[in-house]
Amino acid sequence: MFLNIPHLVRRFLFLLGGLAAGLLVWVAPAVAANCDANIALKGVNLAGAEFNGSKLPGVLYKDYIYPNKAEFDYFASIGMKVFRLPFRWERLQPALFGEFDSAELENIVSAVALAKAHGMCVILDVHNYGTYRGNAIGTTDVPVKAFVDLWTRLAAKFNEPAVTAFGLMNEPFKLSIEQWAGTAQQTVNAIRKQGAENLILVSGGRWSGVHEWEKLKSGVSNADAFAHFKDPLKRTWIEVHQYADPYYSGTGETCVPADSFTKMFDNITRWAKTHDQRLFLGEFGTPSNQACLDALDAMLAQMKDAQIWRGWTYWAAGSWWGSYPLSIEPKDGKDAPQTRILKRYL
Repeated sequence: MFLNIPHLVRRFLFLLGGLAAGLLVWVAPAVAANCDANIALKGVNLAGAEFNGSKLPGVLYKDYIYPNKAEFDYFASIGMKVFRLPFRWERLQPALFGEFDSAELENIVSAVALAKAHGMCVILDVHNYGTYRGNAIGTTDVPVKAFVDLWTRLAAKFNEPAVTAFGLMNEPFKLSIEQWAGTAQQTVNAIRKQGAENLILVSGGRWSGVHEWEKLKSGVSNADAFAHFKDPLKRTWIEVHQYADPYYSGTGETCVPADSFTKMFDNITRWAKTHDQRLFLGEFGTPSNQACLDALDAMLAQMKDAQIWRGWTYWAAGSWWGSYPLSIEPKDGKDAPQTRILKRYL
């Protein structure tokens, strides 16, 4: 990333704010973090640790970065209760079935500690799209047992249900929907067998899109594959994603009309009610022009059924986004336009 003076000034202001907030934490008891499945969790993706996945393991602060205290201070101050932490499987576990890299594990532990100090829940998001070093889960190179091994190790390290939730895999598009649903079920079963009671988020297959939830892919839809997904503790939510550009990909500067989201959200809400599932919108975001802000408002408004929609995390924030049009990292001490919309629903 290129450094620039305004960026450095902004970070300096954040650090000053962080110092003040740190003093408050010192003189008052820390607020307990809460990943309670009965509480709606609303927050943001603090991205950066998943950056530059082609550079493995990569160099911290050069190729990737973890969120800092100033970011926790800011997002906690505006009322957010959860953050989703994307990270790369390969950086944490350099060899399948092997021990975790101690430095990378400490990076995650430190982020969790910051969240806990701010009373926020953490979603540990393995941001690998269903692969390990480019090979899909379920192949000879990456057997399903390797993925289960990753999560049983993570469950042992982060068996603190009040603080951490487990996001099994971001957008597993490298697997078929049917394969992913089976892999996810096997992994949830293994986590529960081990005794961990953490909240679990299971992404829908492919890109996890609300707009194509009932669309057949190789004869199977997400609606089919996850209709009977089970967790013996009933603490697993189905994670979905949705963007507002014409391709629903999170790219571009234009957005579809705001009323486009009514039918797609109604359909998946009806599906969840029929099959006794709970939903979590793990990624969504728009640029800041008025048409896109209207689309953002419309998406948030569709999640009014609190029994089904258990929360959301906006995509995204983080200190390395620069001019990324979806970013809600504050600039010069000012909220992003999208943040003003999000605050209405916090």
